[in-house]
This record gives sequence, C-alpha cells and structure tokens, in this order.
Amino acid sequence: MHDHDGHTHDRGERDVGDHSGYESGDLRVDVLERILGENERTADANRSDFAAANVAVVNVMSSPGAGKTTLLCEVFARLAPELRVGVIEGDIETAIDADRLAATGVPVALVNTANGFGGECHLDATMVRSALQRLALDDLDLVVIENVGNLVCPAEFDVGEAARLMVYSVTEGEEKPYKYPVMFRSADVVAINKVDLLPHLDFDIDAFESNLHDVNPAAGQLRTSARTGDGVEAICDWFRSVAETHVRVPTPHDEDE
Repeated sequence: MHDHDGHTHDRGERDVGDHSGYESGDLRVDVLERILGENERTADANRSDFAAANVAVVNVMSSPGAGKTTLLCEVFARLAPELRVGVIEGDIETAIDADRLAATGVPVALVNTANGFGGECHLDATMVRSALQRLALDDLDLVVIENVGNLVCPAEFDVGEAARLMVYSVTEGEEKPYKYPVMFRSADVVAINKVDLLPHLDFDIDAFESNLHDVNPAAGQLRTSARTGDGVEAICDWFRSVAETHVRVPTPHDEDE
C-alpha cells in the first residue's frame, strides 16, 4: 500500500515511474491520469473476478523475440498434469503465438490490439477484460497473460494480475535494466532466457545480473533455455508457488456447505 497524489492505493498497483517530466503540459498530465485511473478501476474489477473464481494470474512480459512463447509452451507441457492453465494472448496482429500455445492443450483467448484497440503495443486492463468472457475461469487454476512484446508500455498497466514474470534474452545486452528500469522494477521474477547461446555471444551474464539487482534487488533471477530445458522446471516451480499462494484451496467446511 502506498500514497500517490493524496490517495492511498492497495494491492495491484505498481510504481510506473516518475512522470514529472510532463509538468509543462497540464493537459497531457490530465489525460495520463485519466487513462491510468480508468485502467486502475478496470484492473480492480478483473482482480475481483479472478478472486471470485479462485484463479491465480501471472502477467508475462518481454521484448519481441525474447522467447516467452517458446518458454511458456515448455512450461505448460510440464504443468498440464497438475494445474488447469488458461492463456490470454496479446499481440498487435496475427494468431501465430496463440496457435502455438493452443497446441499445448491450454484454452487461449486472443486479443489482437489492432482489432478495436488502436494497435497498442501493450495490454491494458480493458483489453484483458474483453478476453475474460472467452475463458471459463471457474475451470482454471492459473491464467497466464502473455503481453505484447515491448520493453516499455506493458509495465505501466496493471491488468489485475497477482504476479509478473519478465523473460529477457541474453541477446539483448547487459545494460537494459538501466535503460528500461520501469519494466525491470515491475518484475517479480526475471527469466534470463536463451542461456544456451552464451558460448556464442559477447554477453556478461554476471554483469547483467548485477545490473538487474541494482535496479530491482527484490526480483528473483532464473537462468533458462527453452531449447535445452535448463531452468524450465524452476520456472514451473515458481508458477506452482504463485498458484498455491493466490488460489484458495477448498476446505472440508466448504464442501459441507
């Protein structure tokens, strides 16, 4: 819980950075506050629906090409025997990633932002809400929101999630936590992906992990490769822990009722 502009806010909000650079344009500030305020109200409605259905929700973010779809395919294959997973897939256009995820057997609700949402480079709470009617929440334990590939905008919009996973490719360079701090600060866990490529790259993974720690010392760090399977089980364990923490397990008293 924290105070912002004289209002106290509860779970679900994230520090999306300092917008004081907009102070010279009062109209722009007002528009930004209205957008984020409306998003906050819709995110709260999403959160209420997820809680009512006892569903845990993870927002997965990355830049384009970081490998989050491939990593999620591996994760879903392993989680299938124990967790009922549904996906909200965000892309500007096409069903390419949605089809790949659906092939693992999980139900997928696709949101193309070019179709009625202005081609935005992120999912916001309203877009996520538009997908909920296409997922049977009562039949799910976990909803994974695969956000549009972008290192900036997705981090600024609460969509009603319980936790955030960022997938980061070792091909992107060690300096990105400093260049895109809002994204890295918003992540609960960062999967440092495609580590199988390290022998072929001039990438200092220790320096990257140090930079990430400087920006967000609370973020978990997991080295992964969907191609080799390295670290995939650790990602699965994290998803399991989110589900266990945020999904209320029925008690014998509930069954008697």
